[in-house]
Amino acid sequence: MKNYSIEIKWGVIFTVVTLLWMLLEKALGWHDELIAEQAIYTNLFGLVAIALYVFALLDKRKNFFHGEMSWTQGFISGVILSIIVAILSPIAQYISLEIISPEYFNNIIDYSVEEGRMSRENAEDYFNLTSYIIQSFFFAIAVGIITSAIVALILRKK
Repeated sequence: MKNYSIEIKWGVIFTVVTLLWMLLEKALGWHDELIAEQAIYTNLFGLVAIALYVFALLDKRKNFFHGEMSWTQGFISGVILSIIVAILSPIAQYISLEIISPEYFNNIIDYSVEEGRMSRENAEDYFNLTSYIIQSFFFAIAVGIITSAIVALILRKK
């Protein structure tokens, strides 16, 4: 466990930052009156997520690998971070959608139906806590692995 304490720390930081982002989205009205904008602006979190992976792997390189890190070492560290983020994602989704923004699903379902993007039944099947937990878990792993590969390539140092 000690070998992965940096990944655990950054996995928790990532989750806290995710919750702070949800608070920001809620405060800016992207979960209610400006819900049409949410699909666009929520993608900005991708830049935050990449920055967090950079900081995490820099931390690992400096404090575990003593300033040197191969691509493989960085990639493995990033994959472990991705798994931790994925494991914590159901908790983050629950807090985000049941505590921070409990009206989000009703609002996005209504918006999707009113705009003709989905039938009510399809929207209700897609926009619910179980669906979002499953999506966030697999998204964290898939995108985390890709991000890890790229960030490890940039940060490798011999």
